Amino acid sequence: FYPATRLLHLRKYDTQTHFFSKMQNEDGQNVDLYIPRKCSWTNRLISAKEHASVQINVANVDPVTGLATGDNTTFCLGGYIRFKSEGDMALTELVRANDAKLNAE
Repeated sequence: FYPATRLLHLRKYDTQTHFFSKMQNEDGQNVDLYIPRKCSWTNRLISAKEHASVQINVANVDPVTGLATGDNTTFCLGGYIRFKSEGDMALTELVRANDAKLNAE
């Protein structure tokens, strides 16, 4: 419940995109009570009742000094990947790809 801001509850069905519009405040910020997560490796939705999924924050490291910059990157892994014993491999590849992307910038 958001008493401080007036909410615009926009639930019109868009025929072109076939999705419902989101609940937003006057500033255009998303104020939905629940936003589902997606697995970073498989892009599957992680339901609210899936207790086998994990969300891991990995610190970003400066490539020159080797010290943590204070920023982090969040990765979500679903229970499906962990059940197949591929969580370690998936997290390693995600971090490796993120590291290459950050060093290219």
